[in-house]
Amino acid sequence: MSKPNARRYALEKYNREKEPVISNNYGNNLFYLSKHLKKVYPIELHKTCSHTFINDFSSPLDHKKREILDNNIVVPQVIPCPNEKELMRCSWITNSTDKVYVQFHDECWGVPVYDDHQLFELLSLAGLLMDFNWTEILKIREQIREAFVGFNAKQVAEMGEKEINELVSNVSLMLAENRVRSIVGNAKCIVKIGEEFGSFSCYMWNHMNYKAIINRFRNARNVPLRSPKAEAISKDLVKRGLRHVGPVVINSFMQAAGMTIDHLIYCFRHKECLNLAERPWRHV
Repeated sequence: MSKPNARRYALEKYNREKEPVISNNYGNNLFYLSKHLKKVYPIELHKTCSHTFINDFSSPLDHKKREILDNNIVVPQVIPCPNEKELMRCSWITNSTDKVYVQFHDECWGVPVYDDHQLFELLSLAGLLMDFNWTEILKIREQIREAFVGFNAKQVAEMGEKEINELVSNVSLMLAENRVRSIVGNAKCIVKIGEEFGSFSCYMWNHMNYKAIINRFRNARNVPLRSPKAEAISKDLVKRGLRHVGPVVINSFMQAAGMTIDHLIYCFRHKECLNLAERPWRHV
């Protein structure tokens, strides 16, 4: 054997002796580690982290292979916290939800209401849910409010046949005759309730013991359509002569009037309405 070949053979033998040997036990331990890393790291990361772990113990001859693997590592995406333009809302508010209803959700729904006119308005709008949805109602809310003179119960109670027929024939309102007559009839009952309890607000909040019901639901499917409190209020209202005030309607009215806080726990409005509900009851 020539001297150059002998030197090359000796160098290769020396490198083989210095190269670390990965035993089967190490492979088993690596499988054990990678198995439990799945509980901690995202899927995108634990697919490649086992390769980088082996490369730390590889021979110096595999630098290029290690560089290729390092370049193929997938970095997990970090989801940023929602900013002011991306507020967390209740799950029934989606990208396709009408802006009118989104505004109602963000500004009104769940805010405690103590004004008699506003309570009468929300009760009447909730009664229309048997024919419309909230979005359709909110789009004509101003016309309805103007037609019923700001939902002043005393003035609505004085409406006669002429005014009722005009409201029924109003194409922009699209209200059935029985709905218009029920609102006028309810106004007469609300006037009597105000004379007995001092105000319609006192009557409604007296049922609540002057405290809102605060729920902490995480899923929309857990939000009930009716509640024992709504059933009790509905039953008493029917005794007093009001119409279209079933438990489902009353529950929707209570949600809109802030008597029941049904914003989902992660919605940005939940905490705001909670702070408003915890304030001392006041009559306006």
